[in-house]
Amino acid sequence: MELFEAIFGRHNISKVKPDPVPREAIEKLLSAAVQAPNHHKVRPWRFVVLTGDGRKKLGDVMAASFLDRNPGTPPEGLDKTRALPLRAPVIIAVGVEKPAESKIIEIENVTAAAAACQNILLAAHALGLGVGWRTGEWARDPRVKEFLGFDADQHLIAFLYVGYPDVTPEPSERPGYEDRVRWIE
Repeated sequence: MELFEAIFGRHNISKVKPDPVPREAIEKLLSAAVQAPNHHKVRPWRFVVLTGDGRKKLGDVMAASFLDRNPGTPPEGLDKTRALPLRAPVIIAVGVEKPAESKIIEIENVTAAAAACQNILLAAHALGLGVGWRTGEWARDPRVKEFLGFDADQHLIAFLYVGYPDVTPEPSERPGYEDRVRWIE
C-alpha cells in the first residue's frame, strides 16, 4: 500500500469481526509501533496486548471499578460494562513511561507514544485490519491501570481495538489544513 493511500484511506473502525487475529500480525503492528521517533531514545511506550480471556479479565476489573463508583448498579448494567473489552478480538493498551531523568520532558514521551499508536493504525490498515482508538474514563481509571501494570500517575493514552473490519467506512471528506496553519515567510 502506498503511503499517502494509507494515510488518506485509514479510518477509525468502530466494528470488527470476532475472528482471531494471528499473533504474527499483532507482532507486525508492534514492530511498526516502535519505529516511531522518540526523544533521547528512551522508548517511552508500553504495550499490553489483551486477547482471549485477557479481555474478559479486563472487563471484570472495569465492572468492579464501575460498581465501586456506582454501588446501586443492576447486574445488567455491570454486564454491559464487562462486555466492553469484547468488542474486538485484540486490544492493545498503550501506556507512557514517566520521565526517569531531568532532561526527559513528559510531553515528549506522550507524543512519542502517540506516534507509535499512529504507526499501529497505518500498519493495521496496510494489513487489512481495522482499529478503533478509544480512551475515555477507563484510560484514567486507577484499577484498570493497575490491572494493566501501570502506575496510577502513568498516562494510558489508548485502547486500540484491533480486528478484521465488519463495516466499510463511508469515504468522507476530512477537513483540510488551511484553517489550522499560519505561514511566516
